[in-house]
Amino acid sequence: MYINLLNSLLMAPPAGGSGGGSSVMSFVFIGGMVLVMWLFMIRPQTKKAKLQKQFGESLREGDKIVTIAGIHGKITKINDIEKTIVVEIAVGTKVTMERSAISMEYSQALNKPEAEVKK
Repeated sequence: MYINLLNSLLMAPPAGGSGGGSSVMSFVFIGGMVLVMWLFMIRPQTKKAKLQKQFGESLREGDKIVTIAGIHGKITKINDIEKTIVVEIAVGTKVTMERSAISMEYSQALNKPEAEVKK
């Protein structure tokens, strides 16, 4: 069934006919492919980028975080002008890094109350 539909979409119009119907089907097929690509690839990626940006803006001093590299620490200072944060990774050891280097998923899991984690 699918092979017949694909063959009919890809077949060239007959030499003597106008071929108008086949070109319309080709445009519908290409439009459908673009729509599917947008729904399954582009839209979720932009949605995730928006959530990551909101997460980065909502960071506060004292929050426990995990970086993309897997380093655990606590935010001690936020520099809004340079878009950097200072993270204490051990007692007396502080590192300056970009806000975008914070992993949203692991940081949120780290900050969940224990009652939610046990469920």
